[in-house]
Order: sequence, then structure tokens, then C-alpha cells
Amino acid sequence: MFASLPLLPPDPILGLSAAYQADPNPQKVDLGVGIYKDDAGRTPIMTAVAKAEQLRFNNEVSKVYTAPAGYPGANEAAMHLGFGAEHPAVQGQRVRTIQTPGGCGALRVAAEFVKRAKPTARIWVSTPTWANHVPLLGNAGLELKEYPYYDYANHQIDFARMCEVLATVPEGDLVLLHACCHNPSGADLSREQWDVVAAMAEKQGFVPFIDMAYQGFGVGLDEDAYGLRLLASRVPEVIVAASYSKNFGLYRERAGSLSVVFANPEQANAGYSQLLNVTRGMYSMPPAHGAAIIDLILHSQELTAEWQQELASMRVRIQSLRESLVAQLHDVQTKQRFDFIAKEKGMFSFLGLNEAQVTTLKKAFSIYMTNNSRINVAGLTPEKMAYVAKAIASVL
Repeated sequence: MFASLPLLPPDPILGLSAAYQADPNPQKVDLGVGIYKDDAGRTPIMTAVAKAEQLRFNNEVSKVYTAPAGYPGANEAAMHLGFGAEHPAVQGQRVRTIQTPGGCGALRVAAEFVKRAKPTARIWVSTPTWANHVPLLGNAGLELKEYPYYDYANHQIDFARMCEVLATVPEGDLVLLHACCHNPSGADLSREQWDVVAAMAEKQGFVPFIDMAYQGFGVGLDEDAYGLRLLASRVPEVIVAASYSKNFGLYRERAGSLSVVFANPEQANAGYSQLLNVTRGMYSMPPAHGAAIIDLILHSQELTAEWQQELASMRVRIQSLRESLVAQLHDVQTKQRFDFIAKEKGMFSFLGLNEAQVTTLKKAFSIYMTNNSRINVAGLTPEKMAYVAKAIASVL
């Protein structure tokens, strides 16, 4: 049975990580994999997370299954974190939230749920989008379409072309939107642009599908949820897939949530039953540890304050890295302007290099990034900044 299976190439991003690990060059720099790193190049456990884990260790008395929907306290906290506790959709009992194995789990459960509700629905994704959106959504059997998003030449959102295509999206299709810190471009919609998208969704009847993987990494926890909260207040149905890998540092714990806004509480109850039936056929019950940590942190004023402070420091650090990289690139060359990097948000930006230049950076300088020159800004350190800037200048 298995003899006919061909050998597949390694995942491009995970393959980069393996190549980096095998590189003996002490000057090597990993700007590929999208994880937060501190100035020492480590991905630390957040202080609030460590304290919550100790509390859990001291008080956990059983390893019994979690409920099919996950930790009720974590689900409530996740819903309030995303929508705000006073949001009219929340107050109107129109939102249902379940725990999922990471943001990836949320996206796949959402795709299966959509397939069950409307098998002919198409999901429109931005060009570019996170590469894993395609298998996570498409492997559920849904058709994927694309809309223009990033203007590579001018390093900004091509909003006019984006709207031109979104104006053709019919009622009942879904439009995947990045809540903040667009992956892979770092170019986020402004509030005015979110307002335009909301008006289009309202008029045309397409369903916003929000991927919120970086809440708190852009401008702030509430500011980064502006588009989500606006859409949930303007249209009857919204899907939100959230990840807590970045803002809680819970990468390996696979902590995520899926929230769906329904037109009314009756539809919400029916939809919730369907969501649980979908997950029953996929993984039955979700993992416990990550959600339990979120539950503890967000129901403790002390831990919440500590977590928010640490998250803010991570956000400020990334922004300072952006500004430092721009300054150093401009110090060592005059061929190209890189101001756009400081204006973008979150961990990612495109450098605007071609594949040959990226290959040279990897082979000659041991600087690793994806072939389209997307870098993880958080992978930079003050110690390596000048080295990276001079290497980039050399290939321009």
C-alpha cells in the first residue's frame, strides 16, 4: 500500500531551520522561522506563563479529559480578549468559542465547519498570505481564490486593486483577513481601510474570516483587534481563528481558539453543536495545558498585568529592531531605501531582494530567510545587526 508514496520535499521554512542548525558558521543568523527571540537569540518562557505553570503544577489533581469545547474559563477569556467583554455580539449571546490545538487547529476546524454549512463556499485569501493557509483550508475540500494585497514594488498595500477584486466576491463566500501583523508582509490595513472592507462585507454579504495570530504584537491588544471588532459589529456572521503561540509564547503547547459570530442566539446554539461534532470527528478533546495557563493568567489581575507588560516590551523591542535595521542599512548603502520596514508591524517584512540575492546571503554569509526575502525581524539581535546590514548591502 505504501510503496507508491513519493518522497516529498521538506517544508521550505522548516527546511531553512534545519539548514541553519547544520551550519557551523558562528556568525550565522536565522531570519526564517516565525518565532519571537530575545536579544540573546532565545525564545524565553514569559514570566507570567512560568508563574501560572507553577500554580497549575501545585494544584492539578487529575489528568482526566478536558471538555470537548476546552476550558470554559479559557474560552471566555479568549472571547473577551478578541472581541472585548462589552462587544454587542458578546452581550447579545451571538458568539461561541471553542478551544483548538493552536491557530492551525482553529483554521482547519473552521474550514470543516464551513464545508458542512456550505460546501460550495469559496475562501478568498490575500496575495501573499501565510503559506500554511493553503493546505489548512484547501485540504478540507474548499476552493481557494486570491485577492491582491501587497505591492512588492512600492512596499505597501495595493488597496485599490484589493477592493476591485473584493467587490466581485459574492454573498456566502468568505474573505480571509489578517487581524494585524500581516504574515508575511507586515503591512496592515489602516482603520479607514478596515471601514471600507466592513462596508463591502455589509453590502455584498461575504463572510469575514479573521486570522488573529499576533494580537498585541502590532500596536496594542485592543488596537490590533479593531478590524475584528468592527466587522463583528457590522455583519451577522464572522469567523475568528486565534493563536496564542506568539502573544503568550505557548508555541509547543498548541493553544488556540475558534470563535464564530452568528446572526442570533438560536443559530449560535445550533452552530455550536455542529462545531463540537466537527471536532469530535477530528481530535475529540483538545489539549489541556496551554489553555489552562491562559485561563489562570487572564483570571488573575496580577498575572494579567505582568503578561501585558511583558508583551508590550516584546512589541517595543521588535519596533526598535525595525528602526535599527533601517538606520544601519541606510548607513552602509545608498542604492535602496528601506524606510518601509519601520512602518510595518509584527515580526515579518519583505526586504525586496530576488532569489539569487537571498541565495548569496545564505551561502556567503549564513543569513537564512525565505526565497522571497521575507525576514523574521525578531530574529535579529543588536550584536548581529551590523553584520546583517552590511551583508544585505553587499548583494544590492
